[in-house]
Amino acid sequence: PLKVAYLGPAGTFSESASRKHFGSAPTFMPTLAIDDVFRSVEAGTVDYGVVPVENSTEGAVGRTLDLLLANPLKICGEVKLRIHQHLLSRADGMGAARRVYSHAQSLAQCQEWLNRNLPSLPRVPVASNAEAARLAAEDPESVAIAGEAAAELYGLNILSANIEDDPNNTTRFLVICQHGAGPSGKDKTSLVCSTPNRAGAMHKLLQPLAEHGVSMTKLQSRPARSGLWEYVYYIDFEGHESDPKVAAALQALDQNASFVKVLGSYPVAAL
Repeated sequence: PLKVAYLGPAGTFSESASRKHFGSAPTFMPTLAIDDVFRSVEAGTVDYGVVPVENSTEGAVGRTLDLLLANPLKICGEVKLRIHQHLLSRADGMGAARRVYSHAQSLAQCQEWLNRNLPSLPRVPVASNAEAARLAAEDPESVAIAGEAAAELYGLNILSANIEDDPNNTTRFLVICQHGAGPSGKDKTSLVCSTPNRAGAMHKLLQPLAEHGVSMTKLQSRPARSGLWEYVYYIDFEGHESDPKVAAALQALDQNASFVKVLGSYPVAAL
């Protein structure tokens, strides 16, 4: 069977995203860090990796962006997952709760609910939502914020469901592999590039996309490792790199940028 590495432990949203994309047939392998997912795919110990890249409320996952730039791997798919956070406990109610565990990002995504309902409870950030659920399973005086998969894994009660502040809270994950994905008819392409630091450079860089009728869907800057106040830009646009107009735009973009790396073309995910 296929082997798929994801950011673990079991019971995290990364596992849910992996299962949403690949179904239940593959062997799923949790890792300790995003770096380990990239390493496993590069070494060939797994066929695919699944890593978070951005959340609709919290923004980009910087480590994933940095590793995409540094690694030879390709993006060959994306997964969009609606993130529902639940308050979980061994107990049947919140009365005995003395602390709430969760990943820092989940605590941030539920802070309005926590301020309203559990204002005096200390909020303890831990490595993952699944780790929070594990701690709550061991201690009846603790509650955790995590997803349904973690509740099932650790046999916890859902005291309050869907406590995220934004009901449309969504995380986007990328599927990475050693080879690219062929055209599906509804694709997007991701690349990373940098431009000389001078007036009008960004406009000049993006002009070929407009000239060739290629629609940009995302532009994200990230500090470059090379120097202070130097940036690299992550760009997503519609189409596959093998499409003639995309290929022409990429060729022109290559001439205007000081550096370009195509990260991959892959099918657009549905929510």
